[in-house]
Amino acid sequence: MSSSCENADCLAWAARDESGFLSPYKFSRRALGSDDVSIRITHCGVCYADVNWTRNLHGDSKYPLVPGHEIVGIVKEVGSNVQRFKVGDHIGVGTYVNSCRDCEYCNDGDEIYCAKGMTFTFNGVDADGTITKGGYSSYIVVHERYCFSIPDDYPLASAAPLLCAGITVYAPMLRHKMNQPGKSLGVIGLGGLGHMAVKFGKAFGLNVTVFSTSLSKKEESLSLLGADRFVLSSDQEQMKALDKSFDFIIDTASGDHPFDPYMALLKTAGVLVLVGFPSEVKFNPASLNLGMKTVSGSIAGGTKVTQEMLDFCAAHKVYPKIEVIPIEYANEALERLIKRDVKYRFVIDIEKSLK
Repeated sequence: MSSSCENADCLAWAARDESGFLSPYKFSRRALGSDDVSIRITHCGVCYADVNWTRNLHGDSKYPLVPGHEIVGIVKEVGSNVQRFKVGDHIGVGTYVNSCRDCEYCNDGDEIYCAKGMTFTFNGVDADGTITKGGYSSYIVVHERYCFSIPDDYPLASAAPLLCAGITVYAPMLRHKMNQPGKSLGVIGLGGLGHMAVKFGKAFGLNVTVFSTSLSKKEESLSLLGADRFVLSSDQEQMKALDKSFDFIIDTASGDHPFDPYMALLKTAGVLVLVGFPSEVKFNPASLNLGMKTVSGSIAGGTKVTQEMLDFCAAHKVYPKIEVIPIEYANEALERLIKRDVKYRFVIDIEKSLK
């Protein structure tokens, strides 16, 4: 077991190089500041970001790298100025742990769009110059501003995926008023993000259609997730029959795919939101202009909307579909994630398995 210093007390699993292979590691967290919360991590969701950065796919990974930004747990200690949390509270941390706290976006509770750049929960450079380390670890120390209250009756394991996958679709759905009952929503792709878009769509009272290139997703879309309709996107007749029939489309697919066929499905003034990261986005200007349509991008969400989402999920009993795994299975989980072999989010049981 590697250690970054003599009295390292935070247990973790880390990648040491571009192979991305994770193994046990020990390091020290920063001392608790007056505005900080120390969190005993119980669960951490597994996101594709964990693949990207453990394997240095963006070229900026700083090793040893401890991934994980869908973090939930229990408050074990609070700083002297902390108002919102007390010891024993259920708490979550998402994709960022710091921001400038002074720009227009931070002031609006949209810290993820901080003008000076927010600090990622892992592989980021914090204000003190240290490299942030994520939730594949036993505990974390975070400024209270970037922590979220998880309702007591909401299962901690289920809350973890909400903090990236959930908020990534919930935030743009609210921004573009996709919570109007009776409107029609198309969801492209049925992974961690797509299945949450279906669940939120149904909770908002929308008529939800899943688009996929894989016929094998039909049964789970309709039966497991409760979508109203499934469309095989490679079937041109099925697609043409839905011309100009959608108010909204959420595109969660990160594989390259054509955009014009989906733009044709939007009603006049319809909105397509892109939350995936294909290598390029290409469509005919007429697809956009002739129907007064909107294409919008989005990443996760600020502190304000994230807390709203957690409260909404508890009130409306919206739960991600998860597969709970021990930390020892993390390498296999990342391999399965690359192959899209998960329904629909892995969650690591840190509390029971990280020893």
